[in-house]
Amino acid sequence: MDGNGFIEGIDVSKWQREVNWQRVRAAGKQFAFARVSDGVNVHDAYFDNNWKEMGRLGLFRGVYQMFRASQDPQAQAELLIQKVGTLGPGDLPPVLDLELTDGQPIATVLERALTWLKVVEEHLGHPPVIYTAHYFWKQLGNPEGFENYPLWVANYDVSKPRLPQGWSRWSFWQYSQSGHVPGVNGNVDLDRFSGTLSDLKELARGYPSSRGGPPPPPATSAPAA
Repeated sequence: MDGNGFIEGIDVSKWQREVNWQRVRAAGKQFAFARVSDGVNVHDAYFDNNWKEMGRLGLFRGVYQMFRASQDPQAQAELLIQKVGTLGPGDLPPVLDLELTDGQPIATVLERALTWLKVVEEHLGHPPVIYTAHYFWKQLGNPEGFENYPLWVANYDVSKPRLPQGWSRWSFWQYSQSGHVPGVNGNVDLDRFSGTLSDLKELARGYPSSRGGPPPPPATSAPAA
């Protein structure tokens, strides 16, 4: 937990190439999300290794998918489901990365996003997390019907994030896209979880099996972005 009372983590994709997860863990990061794909056509070549290593080293781990509203939402959901198999203790809810209209009418974006959410929840048993930002949600017309899903909000260079309409709290906050973390090549997204380690454990339905319980706190607090 950092000096502000948040649990610190990161999210990665192929742009970070190979990640040394042992160094990430030693730097005090408690959770991480890895991208599985961009829609159905662009599979993330580093996902399988990221997913395995995050679990092996006792990080709370999550999977996210860049949602493409121009593509079949069920096919996108099934790709993610096939890649993760089943979720166990320490696995965070899957994430719908909703930040593009992808050239589609707003009604199509919303209908297909709801389809993805339903399919993923039915198969994996976790209500998914929605990743988005205030400005994009406003672009969608501040739609209703999504507010019961946990929110991962993106908002940089602020002391607290601006929430999309409909949510009163955030679960995760991506507060920087240009962080530096030992074990990661170049810039990386920095994230916070709003709650205690016990809250994170509850969301993930247990501690990672390789962890076996809460770890000791890191020797030093994570640097601010």
